[in-house]
Amino acid sequence: MTLELKGVTKSVEGQVHIHPTDLTLEKGTMNVLLGPTLSGKTSLMRLMAGLDVPNSGRVYWRGEDVTGMRVQDRKVAMVYQQFINYPSMTVFENIASPMRLLGLDRAEIDRRVRESAELMQLTPLLERKPLELSGGQQQRCALARALVKDAGLVLLDEPLANLDYKLREELRVEIPKIFEAAGSIFVYATTEPEEALLLGGNVATLWEGAITQFGPTPEVYRQPVDATTARVFSDPPMNFLPISKTGDRIMFGEGQSAPAAGKLAELADGRYTAGFRPNHLEIDRHTADAMRFRATLNVTELTGSETFVHLDHHGERWVGLIHGIHDLTLGEELSVWLDPRHVYVFAEDGGLVAPAAYALAA
Repeated sequence: MTLELKGVTKSVEGQVHIHPTDLTLEKGTMNVLLGPTLSGKTSLMRLMAGLDVPNSGRVYWRGEDVTGMRVQDRKVAMVYQQFINYPSMTVFENIASPMRLLGLDRAEIDRRVRESAELMQLTPLLERKPLELSGGQQQRCALARALVKDAGLVLLDEPLANLDYKLREELRVEIPKIFEAAGSIFVYATTEPEEALLLGGNVATLWEGAITQFGPTPEVYRQPVDATTARVFSDPPMNFLPISKTGDRIMFGEGQSAPAAGKLAELADGRYTAGFRPNHLEIDRHTADAMRFRATLNVTELTGSETFVHLDHHGERWVGLIHGIHDLTLGEELSVWLDPRHVYVFAEDGGLVAPAAYALAA
């Protein structure tokens, strides 16, 4: 059982929402669509579901061409961030509604409803109406209705965004297990790289309506094919810095350089772009070969256990994620340190030419 998109495109009033896309999703897999707002995640899911028809290309489900087939005629479940429930029905009846349409017997409906309600922590609320619930409880009701549908293709469009942290963490673990055990194809859209890593499976990174890379999530994270994918799969986005290679050295500006070791030794002399994630930028020197850069501190953000520092490095905006709480003065010149092992190297056109040494060792 597979879902295949072949050359699928979508435009609305002349504006391209999805560039030509080829994608194959296999039975029993969990697939994350990762990208910023308006990158095309929802548009792609609507094409998968049959809610929209592509302008060109074909959609194949279980080997059958279903392009243009109504969503009602496909075995698909879809849940949005904006919860959708039937306000006149109880929670029990909302969850049971897809099974009643399938004609299942009363005992089977009751069993499935109570199992899904238990998972979603809705058991005490089964006789309430949706408008008597909190926003998070209403979203859990919509999720429970998708759980009981036993669909072959399950599409979740940022479904946990409105839930509290504890429940969100629990469901990130439990929901994929449920659908994978059923042999469904699971597609989950998110803007959060951390969520993609927690969910695992495969990830497709999207940017302005195009899939930039698709593959096993850890592989895409560690070895992005280009700077755009690296930017998408980093929160805050990856920092960048022009560099050059001369002989056996990599020149970083400000007189900083590092040995062109490993993959870097194979690079031709010339100009490149270095990329490094915010959590690899430090305000203390932790390794002997760490390189020091001077930057102006513009903004600090405290998360409780960490500090985000927003920096200006000769017109380039950098963000560092520093462990601990630090008393820093805005506008001051700050020394920051970078271990060369954490540096990715991209060509001037953005393509990856050398992954970071730490990523190859992971």
